[in-house]
Amino acid sequence: MNQNALTVLFYLNKAKTNKNGLCPIKCRITYLKERKEFSTGIFVNSNEWHAKRQKIDQTDQKNRQKNIQLEIIKSKLQRSFLELQVSHFEFRVEDIFKTYFGESLEAEINTLEYFTKFLQKKEKLIGIDIQLATWKKFRYAKIQFASFINWKFKKRDIQLSHLKLQHAKDFEYYLKTELHQKQVTINKTIQRLRKPIREAVNEGILVKDPFAGYLPGRIKKEVVFLSTEELKVFEGHNFAQIRLGVVRDLFVFCCYTGLAYNEMSNLKKEHIVKGFDGNLWIKMNRKKTNKEISIPLLPKAIGILKKYEGLDDFLLPRYSNQKINSYLKEIADIVCVRKRITHHTARKTFASTVLLYNDVPMEIVSELLGHSSIKITRNYYGKVVQKRVGAEISRLKGKLN
Repeated sequence: MNQNALTVLFYLNKAKTNKNGLCPIKCRITYLKERKEFSTGIFVNSNEWHAKRQKIDQTDQKNRQKNIQLEIIKSKLQRSFLELQVSHFEFRVEDIFKTYFGESLEAEINTLEYFTKFLQKKEKLIGIDIQLATWKKFRYAKIQFASFINWKFKKRDIQLSHLKLQHAKDFEYYLKTELHQKQVTINKTIQRLRKPIREAVNEGILVKDPFAGYLPGRIKKEVVFLSTEELKVFEGHNFAQIRLGVVRDLFVFCCYTGLAYNEMSNLKKEHIVKGFDGNLWIKMNRKKTNKEISIPLLPKAIGILKKYEGLDDFLLPRYSNQKINSYLKEIADIVCVRKRITHHTARKTFASTVLLYNDVPMEIVSELLGHSSIKITRNYYGKVVQKRVGAEISRLKGKLN
């Protein structure tokens, strides 16, 4: 049976047989696996009803008239169905029922339509509450969901109120099989899709979040960082090419400060202040979370800042993130570090090798990294702590033997 077609079925409701022995004929319409039933107002003797033919025995003029009425009901339902097919992106069996009875349909808000309005509102907050890069990621999530709707339903949009948990699961399947995305990317995309949906709930447009029961796919979180020995190799090597030496310095600076690329490249004199303890600190807002970070400057980080004194506005040489990552690949090959090193590895090295491996508590690590919550820090670096505990137990075993 074609689930996209309208099915009209008449049947007797024998439980409602009246005192004259007549049964009411009910009508059941089915569309997209949803049903709606209503009374036709026609009564008939159960012995005169043919369920297979969907007709009454035409024994007299009254029965012939009743059959004509059933045909009219079916014809009007089919006409209502066709009207909705022509004028709406998506509709449900309830909408067919309302159209048949002449009820006006409320103007439904479509998903992509609402997402567009969400993006327009967020665009005005760029530079205030969110970064342009964040806004672009939301826009890309909308583009991908639009592509999914076309792939799944062959439509340009679907009504916001029709969203179900299955749509999130199907979207994940689409991103995985059609766009060949990794689970971590898929989780981020669906997370961004859910943001405007939650806003629709807050605004009262949706009664509840249709994706509330969605569980993101599990991903293996592997933190790549330099060990103490590898960090020493990075620091101590003399590079023949100046550009590699500069990028190494930028990387090592972040290994001792935990600064992300944006904060490192925008570091200025105004961000270096003398703290309550009389030592120098970095104080600035982290772009990603808009949270203020305060990081004490360790001696090696101070040494690198002194090395590049005299630059115009910024305290450190500026390279694009792409170039830094490209040069770091060269550097890793030269110093024989067999790990995939990017600028972000420095931040993870700061958290792991510099802080956690030197017994700095997780709460302080979270604060120094500028994470929005300690849960994020635990999720990423909990295994690092376990590794450290394992190493300490192994060392203790060696002493006890």
